[in-house]
Amino acid sequence: MTLKFGTSGLRGLVSELMGPPARTYTIAFARMLMGRGALSEGDKILVGRDLRSSSPEIAGIVHAAIAEAGLVPVDCGALPTPALALYAAGKAPAIMVTGSHIPDDRNGLKFYRADGEIDKRDELEIVAIHAGLQIADRSQPSVEPVQLGSEPSAGYRDHFLGFFQRGSLSGVRVGVYQHSSVARDIIVDILRALGAEAVPLGRSTHFIPVDTEALRQEDLSLLKNWSAAEPFDAIVSADGDGDRPLVADAQGSFVRGDLIGAITARFLDADCIVTPVSSNSALERCGHFATVVRTRIGSPYVIEGIGTALAQGAKCVVGFEANGGVLLGSSVEKDGRTLAALRTRDSLLPILCALSTIATAGRPLAEIASGFGFLAAASGRLEGVSAEDSASFLKRLATDAGYADTLFEILGGVANIDNRDGVRVTARNGEVVHFRASGNAPELRCYIEAKTESRADELLAWGLDLSRTQILEG
Repeated sequence: MTLKFGTSGLRGLVSELMGPPARTYTIAFARMLMGRGALSEGDKILVGRDLRSSSPEIAGIVHAAIAEAGLVPVDCGALPTPALALYAAGKAPAIMVTGSHIPDDRNGLKFYRADGEIDKRDELEIVAIHAGLQIADRSQPSVEPVQLGSEPSAGYRDHFLGFFQRGSLSGVRVGVYQHSSVARDIIVDILRALGAEAVPLGRSTHFIPVDTEALRQEDLSLLKNWSAAEPFDAIVSADGDGDRPLVADAQGSFVRGDLIGAITARFLDADCIVTPVSSNSALERCGHFATVVRTRIGSPYVIEGIGTALAQGAKCVVGFEANGGVLLGSSVEKDGRTLAALRTRDSLLPILCALSTIATAGRPLAEIASGFGFLAAASGRLEGVSAEDSASFLKRLATDAGYADTLFEILGGVANIDNRDGVRVTARNGEVVHFRASGNAPELRCYIEAKTESRADELLAWGLDLSRTQILEG
């Protein structure tokens, strides 16, 4: 069974989520909230979805399960996850049917309380309630949900147009890689409303799993080809459910998500950033932020870190992950305009902040990015690795100092190991190799930091080969 809570929501194979599991996990979520007094019979739960092929059918199952729990399903249609979260805030709980960036044969559910994304404690309670459910395995009657129309997407658009000045991106030419992202049209719409020349590119009729933390070679080639064919100040995109950005500079070179997060935080004058251990180690050295808080990987941990930072007196807190998703921890005021906090991953905010920095600084994105002094980074994945095999390798690497030193002898040995999330090894030569099991798929991820891009790519190949050999040899 692949179905489980990972770094962001419940994920698994469509074949394992479709039918009774989607129904029972939805009922477990509803019962958790009703048991707390956060919902009463007849209250509403909002439902959104992405554009993958299985999402409409799973959304229908979710609608019926909400009705079965004595509540009213509200269909918000296909829209970005952050748009659903923003609309739901303070109104009603929500469920987003999405597998985010993972392949089309997988899908998932993201759950939101009315006060924000569920946390790890909520996940444990949902799992416990689900385990104790005794519900007859029967076919569900079809349910006609309340249709909400375009209101949530319109609210998401207004969220940004009320903060960024109309015309502020005038003169900025942007390619928008649309593929199958549910955010593909609203990105173009908002950019044009702000005065940018937005050129749609690469729209797809089938689902494409664009992972902004580990781009496919096909995506990297497309970015280079588009930038060579015509002049762009940047090319932007988002993953399947629109909560992670993809940003490339004028040359079509991908700008990593943690760097886009740093540019965003700098544009918003953040005094505190909250980011996982996988983000670039230059964040502490760049001097732009008074406080840098490190967390485990996953938006629930970043949200928890944001709450702690605010409780300790931070004024403007921006959270972000290596995948580029930005969580705005506190409301921001700039030039007399206010942007409300949104503590869930968002792709539009970092895209707009990066483009606004280009417009206001009058400098290319590549030059802006170089000012943060990031080490070159690379990331990749070893697919088809079970959670058990990953855990065995990572445990030995974290606990057997002799084993770790032997493996990393070629890099001068081990200087430091951080095992807050996976095993992040800082070698004696200053390079970083971070292994971590994916929370969403059967794969081992590898993150690299080195002085040059070519060395980072070389070290990534070495790290993946090393882990493959060690796992195969047991």
